[in-house]
Amino acid sequence: GLVIDGRTLEHVLNDSLQNIFLELTEKCRAVVCCQATPLQKSVLVRLVRNKLKAMTLAVGDGANDVSMIQVADTGVGISGQEGMQAVMASDFAISQFRHLRKLLLVHGHWCYTRLTNMVLYFFYKNVAYVNLLFWYQFFCGFSGTSMTDYWILILFNLLFTSVPPIIYGVLDKDVSAEMLLQLPQLYTMSQ
Repeated sequence: GLVIDGRTLEHVLNDSLQNIFLELTEKCRAVVCCQATPLQKSVLVRLVRNKLKAMTLAVGDGANDVSMIQVADTGVGISGQEGMQAVMASDFAISQFRHLRKLLLVHGHWCYTRLTNMVLYFFYKNVAYVNLLFWYQFFCGFSGTSMTDYWILILFNLLFTSVPPIIYGVLDKDVSAEMLLQLPQLYTMSQ
């Protein structure tokens, strides 16, 4: 692990030392920055995001964390005694830091699998409809006539675009929450 304070971070963020610092951080399992200014936090997140091409997650609980949360790919705000500024600027909000594990490992896994399956579902739904239109044009001699009335198209999209995602989003849980918390490796395997 690496613990670095704001004064040292000020020197490290110079252009000449950035690459050396990033090489060092890649070898660490955890990097903790303490007593850093809001600008240093956001610059550090931007540096890791751009130079290492990594997905970044910023967790903050106060107004001094807002710029860091906004720069990160995903921001998590913790509502607490320092106010609600971090929560208002974040993508996700939790009440206590201990809920971060469940947010990432359980809900992150479920959200990832639901989104990937829904993208595939919408792709194949649209392929089926466009394929039907394509073959109909051969049947009608490419005259441009409409195969269906507009209300059938609206009903088709309403039925097949709203109902399955709602049912799938509510009911689909490929792995139980307890199993995901016991085996965090399942999160990386899904990616």
